[in-house]
Amino acid sequence: MYNVEPIIDSEREAGAHGSVSLVVPALNEARNIAWVFEQIPECVDEVILVDGDSTDATIPMAQHCLPTVRNVRQNGPGKGNALRTGFLEAKGDFVVMMDADGSMSPAEIPHFVHFLEHGYDFVKGSRFVAGGGSLDITLIRRMGNQVLLRAANRLYHARLTDLCYGFCAFRRSFLDQLDLHAVGFEIEAEMIVHALRSGLRIAEVPSLELPRRSGCSNLHAISDGRRVLRTLLSERPGARSAAPRPVRSAS
Repeated sequence: MYNVEPIIDSEREAGAHGSVSLVVPALNEARNIAWVFEQIPECVDEVILVDGDSTDATIPMAQHCLPTVRNVRQNGPGKGNALRTGFLEAKGDFVVMMDADGSMSPAEIPHFVHFLEHGYDFVKGSRFVAGGGSLDITLIRRMGNQVLLRAANRLYHARLTDLCYGFCAFRRSFLDQLDLHAVGFEIEAEMIVHALRSGLRIAEVPSLELPRRSGCSNLHAISDGRRVLRTLLSERPGARSAAPRPVRSAS
């Protein structure tokens, strides 16, 4: 059984405070980025905006709201490519990833960082533990998430409570263990299953998903759901396409 700990009382020994990099992928989010950037907490040391060739004022708006933002252009299409680009640019001890559409509150970032500072290696938000929730999820997305979640828990002998939610944080020193290659939205599932397989100490913390502030989501529930399922199947232990990865104790 992989070690996944939902809603943890913070009893691990506190470690040294680390610097924090926030990676935000964006594509035509000019109407939303201001709300996100205006709420970034003081614990964040650098913000990396990975732009996917936006045709609106996403970059100027980001620079207006946060002059210190680092603007990085991704070198290929897809959310997975954007996140991988941002992770490689990050300098902080801890890396936090969140969306630019206002569906995730930057005010929750200190909660994620807290558990990294108290001995965990990978922290993921969950909408389905006490204190979490969603004001935006549709019936189709909820059903799809539950089906994929059951598949992930069965294939990886885990106790996850949420899967298709991209509010996560991790120690940058474990980026090689995460061994990310995904191009699209399936990168969120890839991160989780690679963290499980590598024996990283994982915590799930409650998160409230807010409605997208404006515009339309780039997520395609059915096609992206299929990509997530293929990722779960291809990366499972014993799968022919899954390369061996180092394992460390979660104790």
